[in-house]
Amino acid sequence: MEIRAAVLYEANTPLVVEPVRLDDPKRREVLVRIGAAGVCHSDYHVMKGEWRPPLPMVLGHEASGTVERVGAGVERVRPGDRVILNFRPNCGWCDHCSRGEPVLCNGSESDRWLLFDGTTRLHTLSGRDLHHFARVASFAEYAVVPESGAVPVRGDVPLDAAALIGCSVMTGVGAVINTARVEAGSSVLVIGCGGVGLNCIQGAALAGAERIIAVDVKANKLEYATRFGATDVLDASEGDTASRVIELTGGGVDYAFEAIGLSRTIVDCYESTRLGGTPVVGGMAAEDEVMTIPALSLPRTEKVLRGSWYGSARPWVDLPKMVDLYMGGRLKVDPLISRTYPLEEINEAYGALDRGEVARSVLLMED
Repeated sequence: MEIRAAVLYEANTPLVVEPVRLDDPKRREVLVRIGAAGVCHSDYHVMKGEWRPPLPMVLGHEASGTVERVGAGVERVRPGDRVILNFRPNCGWCDHCSRGEPVLCNGSESDRWLLFDGTTRLHTLSGRDLHHFARVASFAEYAVVPESGAVPVRGDVPLDAAALIGCSVMTGVGAVINTARVEAGSSVLVIGCGGVGLNCIQGAALAGAERIIAVDVKANKLEYATRFGATDVLDASEGDTASRVIELTGGGVDYAFEAIGLSRTIVDCYESTRLGGTPVVGGMAAEDEVMTIPALSLPRTEKVLRGSWYGSARPWVDLPKMVDLYMGGRLKVDPLISRTYPLEEINEAYGALDRGEVARSVLLMED
Protein backbone atom coordinates (compact mmCIF):
# COMPACT_ATOMS: atom_id res chain seq x y z
CA MET A 1 0.00 0.00 0.00
CA GLU A 2 1.09 3.58 -0.56
CA ILE A 3 1.35 5.78 2.53
CA ARG A 4 2.93 9.07 3.56
CA ALA A 5 5.96 8.92 5.84
CA ALA A 6 8.79 11.13 7.09
CA VAL A 7 12.07 9.76 5.73
CA LEU A 8 15.58 10.61 6.94
CA TYR A 9 18.02 10.21 4.06
CA GLU A 10 21.10 11.80 5.66
CA ALA A 11 21.97 13.03 9.14
CA ASN A 12 21.73 16.81 9.65
CA THR A 13 19.23 17.22 6.83
CA PRO A 14 15.47 17.77 7.16
CA LEU A 15 13.08 14.86 7.18
CA VAL A 16 11.32 14.39 3.84
CA VAL A 17 7.58 13.77 4.05
CA GLU A 18 6.71 11.79 0.94
CA PRO A 19 4.76 8.80 -0.39
CA VAL A 20 6.41 5.43 0.33
CA ARG A 21 5.36 1.82 -0.14
CA LEU A 22 4.46 -0.35 2.85
CA ASP A 23 4.26 -4.12 2.41
CA ASP A 24 1.53 -6.26 3.95
CA PRO A 25 2.22 -7.77 7.40
CA LYS A 26 3.87 -11.18 7.36
CA ARG A 27 3.51 -13.98 9.89
CA ARG A 28 3.18 -12.71 13.50
CA GLU A 29 3.10 -9.10 12.28
CA VAL A 30 0.46 -6.40 12.62
CA LEU A 31 -0.55 -3.46 10.43
CA VAL A 32 -1.38 -0.41 12.57
CA ARG A 33 -3.02 2.81 11.44
CA ILE A 34 -1.03 5.44 13.35
CA GLY A 35 -3.18 7.88 15.31
CA ALA A 36 -0.54 9.90 17.16
CA ALA A 37 3.26 9.92 17.44
CA GLY A 38 5.38 11.72 20.00
CA VAL A 39 8.25 13.97 18.96
CA CYS A 40 10.98 12.36 21.07
CA HIS A 41 14.64 13.22 21.47
CA SER A 42 15.75 9.65 20.74
CA ASP A 43 14.80 10.11 17.08
CA TYR A 44 16.63 13.44 17.15
CA HIS A 45 19.87 11.65 18.03
CA VAL A 46 19.63 9.91 14.65
CA MET A 47 18.69 13.12 12.85
CA LYS A 48 21.77 14.87 14.29
CA GLY A 49 24.12 11.97 13.56
CA GLU A 50 24.75 11.21 17.25
CA TRP A 51 23.37 7.72 16.72
CA ARG A 52 24.39 6.12 13.44
CA PRO A 53 21.99 3.39 12.31
CA PRO A 54 21.76 2.65 8.59
CA LEU A 55 19.90 5.18 6.46
CA PRO A 56 17.50 5.93 4.83
CA MET A 57 15.04 5.33 7.63
CA VAL A 58 11.52 6.13 8.75
CA LEU A 59 11.90 7.38 12.32
CA GLY A 60 9.36 7.42 15.16
CA HIS A 61 8.88 5.03 18.09
CA GLU A 62 6.51 6.73 20.57
CA ALA A 63 3.08 6.09 19.11
CA SER A 64 -0.44 4.76 19.32
CA GLY A 65 -2.99 3.67 16.77
CA THR A 66 -5.55 1.11 15.69
CA VAL A 67 -4.92 -2.39 14.38
CA GLU A 68 -5.97 -2.47 10.75
CA ARG A 69 -4.94 -6.00 9.73
CA VAL A 70 -3.00 -8.94 11.16
CA GLY A 71 -0.72 -11.51 9.58
CA ALA A 72 -0.89 -15.28 9.97
CA GLY A 73 -0.36 -16.63 13.47
CA VAL A 74 -1.28 -13.42 15.32
CA GLU A 75 -3.25 -14.29 18.46
CA ARG A 76 -2.92 -11.41 20.93
CA VAL A 77 -4.46 -8.54 18.94
CA ARG A 78 -7.19 -8.24 16.34
CA PRO A 79 -8.41 -5.61 13.87
CA GLY A 80 -10.04 -2.67 15.63
CA ASP A 81 -7.92 -2.91 18.80
CA ARG A 82 -6.47 0.36 20.07
CA VAL A 83 -2.77 -0.24 20.69
CA ILE A 84 0.32 1.42 22.06
CA LEU A 85 3.42 0.62 20.03
CA ASN A 86 6.15 -1.05 22.08
CA PHE A 87 9.60 -0.16 20.74
CA ARG A 88 11.13 -3.17 22.52
CA PRO A 89 9.19 -6.08 21.01
CA ASN A 90 10.41 -9.32 22.53
CA CYS A 91 10.47 -13.05 21.81
CA GLY A 92 8.79 -14.26 25.00
CA TRP A 93 11.02 -17.30 25.63
CA CYS A 94 14.68 -16.22 26.05
CA ASP A 95 16.39 -15.96 29.45
CA HIS A 96 15.57 -12.26 29.80
CA CYS A 97 11.92 -12.76 28.94
CA SER A 98 11.74 -15.69 31.35
CA ARG A 99 13.20 -13.52 34.12
CA GLY A 100 10.63 -10.78 33.53
CA GLU A 101 13.08 -8.50 31.70
CA PRO A 102 11.47 -8.22 28.26
CA VAL A 103 13.06 -4.87 27.40
CA LEU A 104 16.48 -6.55 27.53
CA CYS A 105 15.40 -9.07 24.88
CA ASN A 106 16.35 -8.24 21.34
CA GLY A 107 13.46 -10.42 20.15
CA SER A 108 15.59 -11.76 17.36
CA GLU A 109 19.16 -11.87 16.17
CA SER A 110 18.22 -9.52 13.35
CA ASP A 111 19.12 -5.83 13.27
CA ARG A 112 16.78 -3.62 15.32
CA TRP A 113 16.27 -1.41 12.25
CA LEU A 114 14.55 -4.32 10.47
CA LEU A 115 11.72 -6.64 11.39
CA PHE A 116 12.40 -9.98 13.04
CA ASP A 117 13.00 -11.84 9.80
CA GLY A 118 15.79 -9.41 8.89
CA THR A 119 13.88 -7.64 6.12
CA THR A 120 12.05 -4.34 5.75
CA ARG A 121 8.42 -3.63 4.88
CA LEU A 122 9.16 -0.03 3.80
CA HIS A 123 10.41 1.11 0.40
CA THR A 124 10.60 4.29 -1.62
CA LEU A 125 8.34 4.42 -4.67
CA SER A 126 11.47 3.84 -6.76
CA GLY A 127 12.13 0.57 -4.88
CA ARG A 128 14.86 1.58 -2.43
CA ASP A 129 14.58 -0.15 0.96
CA LEU A 130 13.90 1.97 4.04
CA HIS A 131 14.80 0.97 7.60
CA HIS A 132 12.35 0.93 10.53
CA PHE A 133 13.49 2.91 13.58
CA ALA A 134 13.29 0.58 16.62
CA ARG A 135 11.09 -1.79 14.57
CA VAL A 136 8.33 0.84 14.79
CA ALA A 137 8.78 3.64 12.19
CA SER A 138 5.77 5.59 13.43
CA PHE A 139 6.38 8.89 11.63
CA ALA A 140 3.98 7.61 9.02
CA GLU A 141 0.31 7.04 8.39
CA TYR A 142 0.66 3.26 8.91
CA ALA A 143 3.28 0.91 10.36
CA VAL A 144 3.90 -2.83 10.24
CA VAL A 145 5.26 -4.07 13.57
CA PRO A 146 5.85 -7.42 15.30
CA GLU A 147 2.86 -8.74 17.24
CA SER A 148 4.71 -8.13 20.52
CA GLY A 149 5.23 -4.53 19.41
CA ALA A 150 1.50 -3.68 19.47
CA VAL A 151 0.10 -3.69 23.02
CA PRO A 152 -3.72 -3.55 23.23
CA VAL A 153 -5.19 -0.99 25.65
CA ARG A 154 -8.68 0.18 26.52
CA GLY A 155 -10.52 1.76 23.61
CA ASP A 156 -11.49 5.01 25.33
CA VAL A 157 -7.96 6.30 25.93
CA PRO A 158 -7.17 9.34 23.72
CA LEU A 159 -4.60 8.54 21.06
CA ASP A 160 -2.31 11.47 21.89
CA ALA A 161 -2.08 10.47 25.55
CA ALA A 162 -1.63 6.82 24.63
CA ALA A 163 1.32 7.70 22.39
CA LEU A 164 3.18 9.45 25.21
CA ILE A 165 2.45 6.61 27.61
CA GLY A 166 4.28 4.41 25.11
CA CYS A 167 7.64 6.07 25.70
CA SER A 168 8.16 9.18 27.85
CA VAL A 169 5.64 8.23 30.54
CA MET A 170 6.72 4.61 30.75
CA THR A 171 10.41 5.52 30.65
CA GLY A 172 10.20 8.16 33.39
CA VAL A 173 7.64 6.65 35.75
CA GLY A 174 9.11 3.20 35.21
CA ALA A 175 12.62 4.35 36.11
CA VAL A 176 11.28 5.38 39.51
CA ILE A 177 8.78 2.59 40.16
CA ASN A 178 10.36 -0.41 38.40
CA THR A 179 14.10 0.27 38.20
CA ALA A 180 14.86 2.17 41.41
CA ARG A 181 11.79 1.13 43.41
CA VAL A 182 11.74 4.42 45.28
CA GLU A 183 10.24 4.13 48.76
CA ALA A 184 7.74 6.48 50.37
CA GLY A 185 9.47 9.25 52.30
CA SER A 186 12.58 9.22 50.08
CA SER A 187 14.41 12.22 48.68
CA VAL A 188 14.73 12.36 44.89
CA LEU A 189 16.67 14.45 42.39
CA VAL A 190 15.72 14.68 38.70
CA ILE A 191 18.11 16.36 36.25
CA GLY A 192 16.44 17.31 32.98
CA CYS A 193 12.77 18.31 32.89
CA GLY A 194 11.74 17.26 29.40
CA GLY A 195 9.20 14.53 28.76
CA VAL A 196 11.12 11.76 30.53
CA GLY A 197 12.28 13.92 33.43
CA LEU A 198 8.80 15.23 34.14
CA ASN A 199 7.61 11.65 34.33
CA CYS A 200 10.42 10.77 36.73
CA ILE A 201 9.09 13.62 38.86
CA GLN A 202 5.52 12.43 38.79
CA GLY A 203 6.68 8.86 39.32
CA ALA A 204 8.47 10.00 42.47
CA ALA A 205 5.31 11.78 43.62
CA LEU A 206 3.27 8.62 42.98
CA ALA A 207 5.81 6.62 44.99
CA GLY A 208 5.38 8.99 47.95
CA ALA A 209 8.79 10.70 47.84
CA GLU A 210 8.94 13.44 50.47
CA ARG A 211 11.32 15.76 48.64
CA ILE A 212 11.66 16.01 44.85
CA ILE A 213 14.33 18.35 43.50
CA ALA A 214 14.14 19.25 39.79
CA VAL A 215 17.08 20.67 37.83
CA ASP A 216 17.12 22.30 34.39
CA VAL A 217 18.45 25.42 32.66
CA LYS A 218 15.12 26.48 31.18
CA ALA A 219 12.66 28.46 33.32
CA ASN A 220 9.67 26.98 31.46
CA LYS A 221 10.91 23.44 32.18
CA LEU A 222 11.25 24.21 35.89
CA GLU A 223 7.72 25.59 35.88
CA TYR A 224 6.50 22.34 34.32
CA ALA A 225 8.39 20.47 37.04
CA THR A 226 6.44 22.12 39.84
CA ARG A 227 3.17 21.14 38.13
CA PHE A 228 4.29 17.50 38.10
CA GLY A 229 5.25 17.37 41.77
CA ALA A 230 8.67 18.94 42.30
CA THR A 231 9.08 20.44 45.78
CA ASP A 232 12.29 22.33 44.90
CA VAL A 233 13.74 23.60 41.61
CA LEU A 234 17.32 24.53 40.75
CA ASP A 235 18.58 26.39 37.69
CA ALA A 236 21.68 24.44 36.65
CA SER A 237 23.24 27.56 35.16
CA GLU A 238 23.40 29.26 38.56
CA GLY A 239 26.02 27.09 40.24
CA ASP A 240 27.30 23.59 40.90
CA THR A 241 24.34 21.22 41.03
CA ALA A 242 25.82 18.58 43.33
CA SER A 243 27.03 20.97 46.02
CA ARG A 244 23.66 22.74 46.12
CA VAL A 245 21.75 19.46 46.33
CA ILE A 246 24.01 18.23 49.15
CA GLU A 247 23.46 21.51 51.00
CA LEU A 248 19.68 21.37 50.50
CA THR A 249 19.41 17.82 51.77
CA GLY A 250 22.14 17.69 54.38
CA GLY A 251 24.20 15.05 52.62
CA GLY A 252 22.62 14.15 49.30
CA VAL A 253 19.46 12.54 47.97
CA ASP A 254 18.45 8.91 48.26
CA TYR A 255 17.81 8.61 44.50
CA ALA A 256 18.94 10.74 41.55
CA PHE A 257 17.61 10.39 38.00
CA GLU A 258 19.42 11.65 34.91
CA ALA A 259 17.00 12.29 32.04
CA ILE A 260 19.17 14.08 29.47
CA GLY A 261 21.98 11.79 28.34
CA LEU A 262 25.10 13.87 29.04
CA SER A 263 28.21 12.70 30.87
CA ARG A 264 28.40 15.81 33.04
CA THR A 265 24.81 15.48 34.25
CA ILE A 266 25.28 11.77 34.93
CA VAL A 267 28.26 12.68 37.13
CA ASP A 268 26.13 15.38 38.79
CA CYS A 269 23.56 12.71 39.68
CA TYR A 270 26.25 10.43 41.04
CA GLU A 271 27.80 13.18 43.16
CA SER A 272 24.40 14.38 44.42
CA THR A 273 23.41 11.08 46.03
CA ARG A 274 24.08 10.29 49.67
CA LEU A 275 26.36 7.50 50.87
CA GLY A 276 24.65 4.28 49.80
CA GLY A 277 22.35 6.22 47.45
CA THR A 278 21.22 5.23 43.97
CA PRO A 279 21.87 7.34 40.86
CA VAL A 280 19.82 6.10 37.87
CA VAL A 281 20.64 6.94 34.25
CA GLY A 282 17.63 7.02 31.95
CA GLY A 283 18.80 9.70 29.52
CA MET A 284 19.85 8.56 26.06
CA ALA A 285 23.38 9.73 25.31
CA ALA A 286 25.20 10.09 22.02
CA GLU A 287 27.03 6.91 20.99
CA ASP A 288 30.48 8.40 21.70
CA GLU A 289 29.59 10.08 25.03
CA VAL A 290 31.85 8.82 27.84
CA MET A 291 31.61 9.55 31.56
CA THR A 292 34.30 9.30 34.24
CA ILE A 293 33.89 8.82 37.98
CA PRO A 294 36.57 8.10 40.59
CA ALA A 295 36.82 4.31 40.80
CA LEU A 296 37.55 4.35 44.53
CA SER A 297 34.34 6.25 45.22
CA LEU A 298 32.23 3.18 44.42
CA PRO A 299 33.50 0.97 47.26
CA ARG A 300 33.94 3.91 49.62
CA THR A 301 30.38 5.21 49.21
CA GLU A 302 28.50 1.98 48.35
CA LYS A 303 26.49 3.92 45.81
CA VAL A 304 24.56 1.81 43.29
CA LEU A 305 24.80 3.24 39.78
CA ARG A 306 21.87 1.92 37.74
CA GLY A 307 20.82 2.13 34.12
CA SER A 308 17.14 2.21 33.21
CA TRP A 309 16.08 1.12 29.74
CA TYR A 310 12.45 1.95 28.89
CA GLY A 311 11.68 2.18 32.61
CA SER A 312 12.47 -1.55 33.05
CA ALA A 313 9.02 -2.06 31.53
CA ARG A 314 7.04 -5.22 31.10
CA PRO A 315 5.13 -3.53 28.28
CA TRP A 316 2.17 -5.94 28.12
CA VAL A 317 1.63 -5.46 31.86
CA ASP A 318 2.79 -1.90 32.48
CA LEU A 319 1.42 0.00 29.49
CA PRO A 320 -2.23 -0.96 30.15
CA LYS A 321 -1.62 -0.18 33.84
CA MET A 322 -0.30 3.30 32.96
CA VAL A 323 -3.37 3.86 30.80
CA ASP A 324 -5.63 2.93 33.71
CA LEU A 325 -3.75 5.30 36.04
CA TYR A 326 -4.15 8.09 33.50
CA MET A 327 -7.84 7.42 32.89
CA GLY A 328 -8.37 7.31 36.66
CA GLY A 329 -6.83 10.75 37.09
CA ARG A 330 -3.73 9.58 38.96
CA LEU A 331 -1.23 10.08 36.13
CA LYS A 332 -0.76 13.41 34.37
CA VAL A 333 -0.33 13.08 30.64
CA ASP A 334 -2.36 15.89 29.06
CA PRO A 335 -0.14 18.65 30.58
CA LEU A 336 2.86 17.08 28.82
CA ILE A 337 1.39 17.96 25.43
CA SER A 338 2.59 21.47 24.68
CA ARG A 339 1.81 21.46 20.95
CA THR A 340 0.36 19.26 18.23
CA TYR A 341 1.41 19.18 14.58
CA PRO A 342 0.39 17.39 11.39
CA LEU A 343 2.93 14.99 9.91
CA GLU A 344 3.83 17.56 7.24
CA GLU A 345 5.17 19.92 9.95
CA ILE A 346 7.46 17.40 11.63
CA ASN A 347 10.59 19.48 11.01
CA GLU A 348 8.97 22.47 12.71
CA ALA A 349 8.12 20.20 15.65
CA TYR A 350 11.76 19.18 15.99
CA GLY A 351 12.82 22.81 15.79
CA ALA A 352 10.63 23.54 18.83
CA LEU A 353 12.16 20.56 20.66
CA ASP A 354 15.68 21.75 19.87
CA ARG A 355 14.90 25.23 21.23
CA GLY A 356 13.48 23.77 24.45
CA GLU A 357 10.08 25.37 23.91
CA VAL A 358 7.96 22.30 24.72
CA ALA A 359 7.49 19.55 27.26
CA ARG A 360 6.35 17.25 24.45
CA SER A 361 4.91 17.76 20.98
CA VAL A 362 2.66 15.20 19.31
CA LEU A 363 2.04 14.51 15.63
CA LEU A 364 -1.62 13.80 14.97
CA MET A 365 -2.27 11.49 12.04
CA GLU A 366 -6.02 11.14 12.50
CA ASP A 367 -8.86 13.01 14.17
